[in-house]
Amino acid sequence: MQRPRVARQPAFLLLASEFGSATLNEKGSGEYDPSFVITKLGAKVNRVIVAGLLERLEMRETSNGSTLFQGQLRDPTGLHYFSVGDYNSEMMRELSNQWSERTELGEPILLMMTAKTRWYQTDEGAVYTSLRPEEACEISRDVYANWLLDACQSTMMRMKALTASLELEPTMEAYQRSDLPEGMKQGLLASRNHYEEVDLEPFNLHLMQALDIAEGRIEAATTPPPVVRLPDGGGDPSADSDDALDSCILQVIQHFDQGEGVDFETVLKNAAAQGFIREHAESALERMTDGGTIQEPRFGWFRVVSSPEE
Repeated sequence: MQRPRVARQPAFLLLASEFGSATLNEKGSGEYDPSFVITKLGAKVNRVIVAGLLERLEMRETSNGSTLFQGQLRDPTGLHYFSVGDYNSEMMRELSNQWSERTELGEPILLMMTAKTRWYQTDEGAVYTSLRPEEACEISRDVYANWLLDACQSTMMRMKALTASLELEPTMEAYQRSDLPEGMKQGLLASRNHYEEVDLEPFNLHLMQALDIAEGRIEAATTPPPVVRLPDGGGDPSADSDDALDSCILQVIQHFDQGEGVDFETVLKNAAAQGFIREHAESALERMTDGGTIQEPRFGWFRVVSSPEE
């Protein structure tokens, strides 16, 4: 019996923050039906085109003896997680091996990839998204900047469609009669039913940062953050106490600040290099900003607040 022919799904340009915040999955009842991740902005995606700085790519052996590469691709809004294994083409595996060796040497690599979306839920209910690359290639900074502009435009289009959809009755009949983009009506309705109210402010902030980088700060976005060896006195990472972590963050910002502040990723990477947990450092940045110890003069950049005596 011949296997049913499955239509190839279109690929969406997706920034990491939109894909990473998705918690809804949909799969048809047929054995060969495609599965989709549905984002908060109503994108119903089976395939995506993403780009960014290859932050990590490590090879490990699986329990059955096969080789698996696990990596992270960073764009200005966050991280895409992806894996390359025996199910990928020989060329994709060979490229992953080469890129893994180069990232270990600290070489910055900009990648663009077309990938299938994946979604996983743990027994505890936590949801994770990841990518399975189909094709990938190195790109120049100019190509990356153009991709960022295109991805931002696509994101803004989805935000506009989501806002318009909220004025309609939450039924497919109402959506079908509307002027919403034809390819988004199912995803928008599913998003509305699952996510309820969606706060667009984080998406606006991420767009501002991505456009800022695309239009003039591409150097900062395509260079791995520097790591400094802090002097003694930065605290004991093993305890991961608030005081020790705050001290570490203050030293990092003071060391790297050349007048414009220090970017988010440099702070977090240096905190991790001192043994602190990344998620704890993110929370500390927010807490210290709210408390007035540090300030955020522009989105994603931090400075130490000077005391009156200084």
